[in-house]
Amino acid sequence: MSVATSSTQNGSLDALGNSGEALVGMAVLGKTAAALALVIAIILICTALLKRWSNHTTRHGAHLRIVGSTAVGNRERVVIVEVEDTWLVVGVGGGRITKLHERPAPEERPPTASVPPSSRFARRLSKALAAGRRDSSAPTDPHQTP
Repeated sequence: MSVATSSTQNGSLDALGNSGEALVGMAVLGKTAAALALVIAIILICTALLKRWSNHTTRHGAHLRIVGSTAVGNRERVVIVEVEDTWLVVGVGGGRITKLHERPAPEERPPTASVPPSSRFARRLSKALAAGRRDSSAPTDPHQTP
């Protein structure tokens, strides 16, 4: 009987040893998860602070206003910028900004666009589609290539 009892005791000690290792593994996993959560929290806090700080710094540049711009190429634009009482015509493209012209701002300010750009685009698109429908309503030759 003593042999049976000692083998049972050894088995229970092995089980306790294995569960102890599992508990240690879970503790290491918990510590790792807590460290990861701490790093993510620090990143989120720093992001919030930077956003708040950048909002304060943009108010200092409130004297700058874009009057108008137009695309000249794929990545090039000509932009009219109002700085205090001066209009600057600048070329923007390829990571560079070049001053093209400078003039005093006019006394009469140009009217701001009352129609948002998306509405102008929608209006032009609907006109193009309507023109396309009128053209397609005419009888066409199925053998003719467009």
